[in-house]
Amino acid sequence: MRAIEIREFGAPEVLVEATRPDPQPGSGELLIRVAASGVNRPDVLQRKGAYAPPPGASDVPGLEVAGTVIGGDAAELAAAGLAIGERVCALVAGGGYAELCVAPIGQCLPVPAGWSDVEAATLPETFFTVWSNVVDRGRLTAGDTLLVQGGSSGIGVTAIQLGKALGARVIVTAGSDAKCAACVQLGADHAINYREADFAAEVKRLTDGRGADVILDMVAGDYVTRELGCLADDGRLVIIAVQGGVRSEFNAGEVLRRRLTITGSTLRARPVAFKTAIAASLRERVWPLLEAGRIRPVIERVFDAAEAAAAHALMESSQHVGKIVLRWS
Repeated sequence: MRAIEIREFGAPEVLVEATRPDPQPGSGELLIRVAASGVNRPDVLQRKGAYAPPPGASDVPGLEVAGTVIGGDAAELAAAGLAIGERVCALVAGGGYAELCVAPIGQCLPVPAGWSDVEAATLPETFFTVWSNVVDRGRLTAGDTLLVQGGSSGIGVTAIQLGKALGARVIVTAGSDAKCAACVQLGADHAINYREADFAAEVKRLTDGRGADVILDMVAGDYVTRELGCLADDGRLVIIAVQGGVRSEFNAGEVLRRRLTITGSTLRARPVAFKTAIAASLRERVWPLLEAGRIRPVIERVFDAAEAAAAHALMESSQHVGKIVLRWS
């Protein structure tokens, strides 16, 4: 099969096309002929040598794919409501930048009715992540205010649409007026250009001093102190990336007095059973929203798979809104 390898750690140009042996599914797995692969920020970190695959995972980058099931035990597939020849999208721990990809059956979901394979390839990484962190860990409920840092990212556009579908008020930050406008068009109630305004002060103003109930943070670092300051009492700060650094200082007394929660998670190394449970929640609660058109794909650009380096360059430029996808011909 064709695959995109990381020749050595470094700039986007280290991504090269290569030939790899066809993978074979084991017990509890299926084999997908990949039509499209999603591109995500963790892929960039892996390319730079900062995010190694978990033990046993492929060294080929790529955490989400969509395509057609071409292999797997028929009984195991049937038990999961799947079959050979069905179009699926899947969350994987690696190996997504390839023509063939093995995935745990429990981490596969049918391509939503009316969605193309390219569109479906944008779903797994962001929806598994947002559901696990905003809903499960952040306990977002209807009527809450959700603050999303980086609203124009792949995670951000997912959090906007899912938050609104669940009945939340959504405030986002973004790095330009154009990105802020795109977020509002997607359904955000308010968008704050963090380069021109203090997001913490703006959140307090927009909520009449109450603050946000849940904050989804991809920055960490010195953002944490400011985020705690604009959390509502009993609010939950959920950290999913550390683009601003791993060290933070905050007033622990404020956490105690206002009963604040600071939590976070990573998804890639979690067990299959954990991700299978998320998939079940998504299929029950979110897939009907996708098929009804209440949540729609947001794709900045689709590249041919051989142009993976250009796709990574666009990701690192932060000039995109939504998702970037590789297409296999």
